[in-house]
Amino acid sequence: MSNKAVSPRSIRRIQAAPQSSLPFGEEAKPGFRTKTAATRLTPEELCEIETAAEGAGQALSEWLRAAALLAARKRPADPAELVLAEVWALRYALLNLFHAGAQAASEGRQMLPESILKIRDEADARKLQQARKLLSDFLAPEGSERGRKP
Repeated sequence: MSNKAVSPRSIRRIQAAPQSSLPFGEEAKPGFRTKTAATRLTPEELCEIETAAEGAGQALSEWLRAAALLAARKRPADPAELVLAEVWALRYALLNLFHAGAQAASEGRQMLPESILKIRDEADARKLQQARKLLSDFLAPEGSERGRKP
């Protein structure tokens, strides 16, 4: 046997077995959790999150999933995303207010304050999601579909 160094490229890679218990070739139904995310914690960190999960009356995995998703969904990526979200909400509100006002005028009635508040609340609820979609469409590679309407 020689003492030659083994190149990392010459070592065969072994693919990890999927963590799903589904038979080969079958896919999970939409909405089922089939992926795993792992992390390492110090004993103190583990104690801290176990205490928090217990205080919330949840299993540790349930509490961790909820905390991770909350953090992922509420944090804007950058200030441009916030500005775009506000511009989108303003555009959405103006167009819907003009439309609702014109429709009410054509029917000989006035817009109710509840209608205005509903439009505002809908704009606020959707603005960040729409801004993220606009940014991802804008930043998509040139050759791919950008999700734009004709």
